[in-house]
Amino acid sequence: MPKPSVRFVCQNCGYESPRWMGRCPDCSEWATIVEEPVAPAPPAARPRTQPATAPEPLSSIDFTAEQRLSTGISELDRVLGGGLVPGSVVLIGGDPGIGKSTLLMQASGNLAGQGTGVLYVSGEESPRQIRMRSRRLGVDSDRVWVSPETDAGALESLVETTGAGALVIDSIQTMSDPSSPSAPGTVSQVRAAAGQVAAVARSRGIPAFLVGHVTKDGSLAGPRVLEHMVDTVLYFEGDSDSAYRILRAVKNRFGATDEVGIFEMSGAGLVPVENPSAALLAERDEKEAGSVVCPVLEGTRPLLVEVQALAAPTHFPSPRRMASGVDFNRLLLVLAVLEKRAGLRLGQADVYANVTGGLRLSEPAADLALAIAVASSLKDRPVPAGAAVMGEIGLSGEVRGVAQAERRAREAARLGFTRLILSRRDARAVAPSAGVECVGVRTVAEAVRVALEGESR
Repeated sequence: MPKPSVRFVCQNCGYESPRWMGRCPDCSEWATIVEEPVAPAPPAARPRTQPATAPEPLSSIDFTAEQRLSTGISELDRVLGGGLVPGSVVLIGGDPGIGKSTLLMQASGNLAGQGTGVLYVSGEESPRQIRMRSRRLGVDSDRVWVSPETDAGALESLVETTGAGALVIDSIQTMSDPSSPSAPGTVSQVRAAAGQVAAVARSRGIPAFLVGHVTKDGSLAGPRVLEHMVDTVLYFEGDSDSAYRILRAVKNRFGATDEVGIFEMSGAGLVPVENPSAALLAERDEKEAGSVVCPVLEGTRPLLVEVQALAAPTHFPSPRRMASGVDFNRLLLVLAVLEKRAGLRLGQADVYANVTGGLRLSEPAADLALAIAVASSLKDRPVPAGAAVMGEIGLSGEVRGVAQAERRAREAARLGFTRLILSRRDARAVAPSAGVECVGVRTVAEAVRVALEGESR
């Protein structure tokens, strides 16, 4: 029986099927399965009798710290773990227009200014369009070479011809491998092209950036194996209507994955925000109910963010719950605790929660701030000026401690806050030298009374 000459591959997750289906059984996405030709099997190789390299003891391997290459952009270097590692491959994803190409062009100009040549390969834009962007960003260097090449097999020749010390691919979905019969942008081509780029980067010891498209749910398009083939995966986040952009690492073999970089989009490109706490609180109205400041940790850096809530009477049998910047299920948990343990009647109110600046909070340290913001809006009583809130809430209504409470307290004091509502355990742990009055609370009901009614304890 002849082998099939085509296969059906999901362009979202890489699932393969012998027949077409409307819905992928692996990722449950609709209309993502595409027909692709099957490449002929390579000839069987002879079995190897001798290993290519002899194994050596771990203790005898010579180890020297990698000399990282700075991109000249402080927030990008922070997320990368201190700069670029030679031979590493970095994948950057994000919504269209979020600033991926702008950031890489600025980094290319900085690298060229330090003496490192950059090969900028773009299959999405012509060299003339790239030149227009570079002029707007003030990048004008003879050590940045631009190529519209889409053949991944020609990259090594281009790197050798130019002598580039860094490589930028914008984007990986436009690159193709001639040995693969599939169309550009398909799962097979993306996998093959990424493998070619990684091989060039590691064989020559140069860092490489890959720009990746995202799907409608915000995840990187293409096979999941693409994220495993690279060393670092960065996501650009932020609302297109907002000037702030958040660069977050979700995978990093050479650094932490909980660091974030904060940028502001301007006419001259992306500008690193050196004091993000002050920038995120710049437009806060201290006299409005439903607004609470919370010290959070993003990687190794403490930030002060504004948590907002709006509780309004509902005219429907089932009240609405909406969350932006906080986990929706976490919001439901906090509302249930407030109603059961603090006596707030939230079953007849629509509740909306938001974190300003485009940040997305994942740590439970913002639970207490979210609860007090909801109570403040429901009672229409603003939190006193100069007060910040942090703490985790348990199902029994207790307020639990958070990690590195003293660092958070020092950041609040640095921004001029004089009072901090937190768990009793953290209140005892924070040293008086932090420069802020710590009010310890045991339950969420007690925290609401302290924050809104002025009780000391």
